[in-house]
Amino acid sequence: MHMQMVNQLRLPFTTLISYIPVIATIVTTFFSIVLARATLRYVEATDKSLALAREEFEREWSPDLHIKMERISATEANVIITNLAKTSVLLQLLQLRKLSHAMPFERCRLNDPLVGGTTWTQEMGRRIVACTGGEFEGPIAASATFYAAGRMYRTDWFRSQIQVREGRIIALEPSNMPTRRVRVIERKGPERRREFVQDVTAEAAEQIDPKPEEKFFVTGA
Repeated sequence: MHMQMVNQLRLPFTTLISYIPVIATIVTTFFSIVLARATLRYVEATDKSLALAREEFEREWSPDLHIKMERISATEANVIITNLAKTSVLLQLLQLRKLSHAMPFERCRLNDPLVGGTTWTQEMGRRIVACTGGEFEGPIAASATFYAAGRMYRTDWFRSQIQVREGRIIALEPSNMPTRRVRVIERKGPERRREFVQDVTAEAAEQIDPKPEEKFFVTGA
């Protein structure tokens, strides 16, 4: 009788022993899922932190130039470029145009460094009058192309209202801020490179005879 009871208890115990690996697998799977979810939450939090840090870094160190045209006298006017960011830039090109014209009328090639928080000023009254003509009243715009951190950027067009009578600057006042920040100039493939060269270095403008006032423009800080 005693042996029969032992044999009856031995069978469930043996069955329980055989279920131990299955139970261990289930427990391990459960904890693996919990660990995986915790890891995913940690990765998401890390990605958000990195995105915020990157956004803050770009906001603080991304290039940001402001261009202003200022009347000095009836024949003199300054173009003032202010570097509002911390990073230093290298000015490459300054373009002037009337808003009624799609292509810039005046292109001034530069090679002037501009440290963050400083201002670059150049007298350009003759070039502005050459762009507008002897009789003009309306908006005129300026844009700058520059290098920063090994990449080339171009600002949007900064507008000013100008009034010219008989070749004399009567009024010149800023009208509004640009709608976009600086843009990176991408160079992808031959066609894009050709467009880049025409727009930035003014290859077409080089085919025109230099103007008499070309020697008047001298770059400086």
